[in-house]
Amino acid sequence: MTDIGTILKEARKEKGLTLDDLQQTTKIQKRYLIAIEDDDFAALPGKFYVRAFIKQYAETVGIDPEELLAKLDEDKTPKPEEETEATTRTEAVKREEEKTMSPILAGLIRYLPTIIIVAIVVAILGTIYIFAWGDRDRNSSTQIADNSQRVSVSSESSAKSSSSKQKASSSESSSSSTSKKESSSTKAKKESKKATKQKITNTSAAGSAFVYELKNAPATNKIEMSVSDGATAWNAVSANGVQVWQGTLSADNASQTIEIPENTTTITMNLGNSKATSIKINGKKFDFLKENETLTVRTITLNVAQTTAQ
Repeated sequence: MTDIGTILKEARKEKGLTLDDLQQTTKIQKRYLIAIEDDDFAALPGKFYVRAFIKQYAETVGIDPEELLAKLDEDKTPKPEEETEATTRTEAVKREEEKTMSPILAGLIRYLPTIIIVAIVVAILGTIYIFAWGDRDRNSSTQIADNSQRVSVSSESSAKSSSSKQKASSSESSSSSTSKKESSSTKAKKESKKATKQKITNTSAAGSAFVYELKNAPATNKIEMSVSDGATAWNAVSANGVQVWQGTLSADNASQTIEIPENTTTITMNLGNSKATSIKINGKKFDFLKENETLTVRTITLNVAQTTAQ
């Protein structure tokens, strides 16, 4: 990246804006603004936020964001001369290897297909021999087993009754043990499911601003907003300080589903008519009205704690 950060920085200074002013306007954290001006895009949360932050910064300081984004894509594309140089180096290495290859190794490579075919034939013949020898051993073992069976018939009949009693006792014991194991396994599954169930807890409230903790959330969250019949509500949703949707819900457009970018840690929802708005998070109803149901306008912040591997 050559000078995207420099262009933005100079435009900011011409506007008479400080980084703190820019942070207040764009809601982008100051450390990310500094990283953009230093062309340190690796310090941003991900590729999605690199493009989103640059676009929002450029629009705020009065620069066409499309030109900067095109420059960003151009910087990621390897130059033709670099590709040609890399190809030339590869071909030179190949020729050098061919020159230094010994005659013996060259001969082995030439006859490699024949060697592979011979090895496969030997492997097949060896397998056939092993199976034939195994059949012979099994036939011999069968004859010995038949003779032994004739001798042991009488002793088996005498031990049959005691064996039946032992089996009955063992079966009862095994059945009891199996029942206990199944009960323990069912209980463990229920506890595991309960531990990973999504949970939303209110952690603070100040005026019309409310903060919640979303526990056991997936990597990608989905928010569904709807309004009651005959109502109208302007709402907006941001992820990690970047607005991902805003609009007015009415009878003609009564619901909206918003996909939150992967691994988002903070979700902010601005509700213009919270009394008429219903929210579902990942398919589960979010009962936010229980914290002061008389408010019409409110700001909701969700701090996301994702599910950890069990």
